[in-house]
Amino acid sequence: MTNVTGVFKRSTNRRRFLKGGMLAGAAVGTGLFDGGLLAFDRHAAKKDSGGLTTGDAALLRFAAAAEILESDFWQQYNELGGIQDSELPDGSGSPIYTAKLQNLDSDMAQYIHDNTEDEITHFTFLNAYLASKGKATVSLEQFRTLPGSTATGSSGKLRLTNLMELTLDTSWWTRYRSRSENPDLNPQAMFPQAVPDLFSSPHTAIPRTDADLTPDAHIQAIANTAAFHFPTIEQGGNSLYPSMAQRATHPEALRILISIGPTETMHFQTWSDKAGNAVSTPLAPLTDPTNGLTFPNLNSPPFGGEDFQTNLIMPEPCPFISPTLPVCSIIRPTETEGIAMGVVNFLTAMGLFIGQTPAFFQFLKDLAAEADAAKHGV
Repeated sequence: MTNVTGVFKRSTNRRRFLKGGMLAGAAVGTGLFDGGLLAFDRHAAKKDSGGLTTGDAALLRFAAAAEILESDFWQQYNELGGIQDSELPDGSGSPIYTAKLQNLDSDMAQYIHDNTEDEITHFTFLNAYLASKGKATVSLEQFRTLPGSTATGSSGKLRLTNLMELTLDTSWWTRYRSRSENPDLNPQAMFPQAVPDLFSSPHTAIPRTDADLTPDAHIQAIANTAAFHFPTIEQGGNSLYPSMAQRATHPEALRILISIGPTETMHFQTWSDKAGNAVSTPLAPLTDPTNGLTFPNLNSPPFGGEDFQTNLIMPEPCPFISPTLPVCSIIRPTETEGIAMGVVNFLTAMGLFIGQTPAFFQFLKDLAAEADAAKHGV
């Protein structure tokens, strides 16, 4: 078991955190936004001509950066396992990988395509809205330096994110099934991992080369890893938006956060359902013969019971606000303190940024610090 309480406040894997370079300590300038505007002007007036507070703009900028990163890795998934069309023209698909994803659900390719498009529209809208209010927008293009998959079907473009060395905290599975614990109320709560092997060592979620397309159990395990990466990521956005919304001041900033946030929840529930197919019959149990990665059948001993039941995709009621109040089915966690920096740590610990530069990590830290400094009414 692992303590995932305050999952977005602390890195759950310090070794990965250090390897990712978050603590590299290199001093980097903050003038990295589009148009050459400074990232953080702490002497700016509280209000600008668009009516947004400095804090509102910081919250929306961090959301835009998060959506850019999501768009980058979803595009990698779509190139190999989604639908390539006029909406998402990059890549040409990997038939074997796509087929293994379809073992989880026949509509996986469509879902991947639509999730990808959603994230692209999110950051595009957020940047356009910021610009319309005279605020700095966010670009991460200067950090697009990572090589991606060279398997047939990939566009071969340089990436912002790394899908080939992921360490996944799958304790969200039992956190959302727990009727007795809420990490917002009990920071020491412990939630078991659904797939312990995904948390204990890094694994790829896409075929790295065509050599990964065999043996059969190996490429199915890669598809299963992707199936667990999808909800692991989306449950982060599921918490991020309501947490940030509590700090917003301008009605439109609040409206944006509470309108985009529920789409992340829709993504999370969809992918929770598909992940359940990777850990139930007929696909599970499955062991990758090349590395020992095992996907257990969570409906069978030593698992089983409501905490692991694979067809429970709606959050079970849990304590909320106060343990003296009745339990309630909610998104959790939604604590606001340190939410943005916690997300950066969470993504870093996952291995999503392995290979990135110290400047990249400093840039994300600066964005997160300004977002976390936002307060309602300021």
